[in-house]
Amino acid sequence: MNDITRRDAGLPESAESNQRGDSLLPPVDIFEEGNALHILADMPGVTRESLHIEVDSNVLSLEGDVALEMPETLTAIYAEVRAQRYARRFTLSHEIDSDAIEARIDNGVVHVTLPKKATHRRRRIEIQAA
Repeated sequence: MNDITRRDAGLPESAESNQRGDSLLPPVDIFEEGNALHILADMPGVTRESLHIEVDSNVLSLEGDVALEMPETLTAIYAEVRAQRYARRFTLSHEIDSDAIEARIDNGVVHVTLPKKATHRRRRIEIQAA
């Protein structure tokens, strides 16, 4: 599981494998922009209907299925492309407002926006003259 924190955002838990169990670990990029973090996950073949994103306590889960349909009239002689499942989980820091998380998918790239709580946003303090 990855920790989403300002200090080590984007560092993978382990670099040993791109596959965990029966699921593929989608590659991700994590960016910080102003008052939010952004996760971009590459999940080719996943559609809006087959994508499932949820937050449980402080764990964000991204899961998506790729279903390949072969016409019944065809017989596979050799097949490397197969149905697969992508799954990735992140532990969110206390700075993230989990009620305001938004997600979208475009051409197999999932973009999750993780807004920071107002209490953890950077703000300029107005200085009063005495």
